Amino acid sequence: MSAPTPPDAPEEHAAPVRAPDPALRVIAVYKFTKTVLMVALGLGTLRLLNPDVAAWADRWAAALALRHDRRLLGQFFALVSGLSSRRLHELAIGAFTIALLFLTEGVGLWLGKRWASYLTVVATSVFVPFEIVPLARRVTVTRSAALLINLAVVAFLIYRLRRAESVRPA
Repeated sequence: MSAPTPPDAPEEHAAPVRAPDPALRVIAVYKFTKTVLMVALGLGTLRLLNPDVAAWADRWAAALALRHDRRLLGQFFALVSGLSSRRLHELAIGAFTIALLFLTEGVGLWLGKRWASYLTVVATSVFVPFEIVPLARRVTVTRSAALLINLAVVAFLIYRLRRAESVRPA
């Protein structure tokens, strides 16, 4: 049994629980959405290892290649249908690895963890050049929007981290 605390002794308090930052929650949902897309890409890639699915993808790629409005999807199917099984495995592993990174960022941001802000700044910044290259080849609304959203996320998190540093007690 512990001794009672004298009335004039300083009380020990846990850090106050703060409400989650709505902006971090929005970014977390964005990261969760990207997680789902990467998992779908990984699973879809693994499905192409099945000969029946690969034949189906070949038929779709041929059909979609004839339709101008489905050009991007047709190009994707044409690209992956010509890959070796080893390359398909590598693509799936890469997609699942990126999904795990996005999931980690999302959970950390959802919980308001400072490390998640740092991780998101670094990880998102690393991917920016991979977004700029296709955009330099051909500007599209989707590519431009993805780049702008990611740059806004990085800028916001850097601002937030710097502001938190200036507010911290010495």
